[in-house]
Amino acid sequence: CIRALNQFKPFIMAADLPLTVKFGTAGIAGIMGWCCVHPFNTLAVRMNLASMQPGFVSMNFFQFAAKNVSEKGFFSLYNGLSAGITRQLFYATSRFGLFEVFRDQIAQHRTVGVPERIVAGLASGACAALVSCPAEVSLVRMSNDSQLPVEARRNYKSVIDCAIRIGREEGFAAYFRGSAPFVNRAMLVGVTQVGSFDQFKQMYDESFGLKRGTYPNVFAASMSSGLLYSTITMPLESAKNRMAFQKPDAQGVLPYRTTLQTMRTVAAKEGILTLWSGFLPYYGRCGGHSVTMFVFVDLLRDLYSARVAKNTPVA
Repeated sequence: CIRALNQFKPFIMAADLPLTVKFGTAGIAGIMGWCCVHPFNTLAVRMNLASMQPGFVSMNFFQFAAKNVSEKGFFSLYNGLSAGITRQLFYATSRFGLFEVFRDQIAQHRTVGVPERIVAGLASGACAALVSCPAEVSLVRMSNDSQLPVEARRNYKSVIDCAIRIGREEGFAAYFRGSAPFVNRAMLVGVTQVGSFDQFKQMYDESFGLKRGTYPNVFAASMSSGLLYSTITMPLESAKNRMAFQKPDAQGVLPYRTTLQTMRTVAAKEGILTLWSGFLPYYGRCGGHSVTMFVFVDLLRDLYSARVAKNTPVA
């Protein structure tokens, strides 16, 4: 059975690809994957921020999803898709692309193991988050705007309208509201998703017979890395959502100011498990995006390699 699964595709060495192909396939695959999992992200954001709304009633994921669909329609789950695509254009392209660049540079000087992957993941995650933070703020706001009372909604028309209004109404600093937990989360994601994905691929190859580079290997490694990073990063995701979505009080003071203060405030007022509120759709987003993104990366690189091979004259 394992032997049959391993025939699904040949392994392609990422180190042999040009930089433009590494970054291009990462960005396109990130966008393709996001289109598949965007409804999970919308539900995760809404469920995570639901306790901030008046009249909040706790419910499980399936009840919450059914309520959202029945009240607002299925396509409301795609609110903020343009912001999500914009985010992936910057975030996935730089995070996955830079990780491979950093990893391959390290490999020229020493054997790449877990510590080296951690360093590459931390660096690539931080760089990607700083670049894509304005798109992340837009995504959070557009995904959850319909959950607010009608009179409190911002009613953004598109990601461009959202970006223009944030700058005009709240100033440049608002683009980076929640940037600290976003950068912290992205660094952990760089380690636990991209870095552990690379390590899980090696583990499933050596210990379970799923040949590295085959689709079963990619699927198993993606779901494993997705579970690991969603569990670890959920509190930072909660802090980032609250900081990005918040509004000043009557005195013009923002309730959430730093990552640690946000997590402490939420834990003290609503219980520490609130930081993991919306975990199931968050894992659906994390695991689902890990699987779809990495599979699409391999598919796109397959197509590129096949085209190169076809156009290369035989000596």
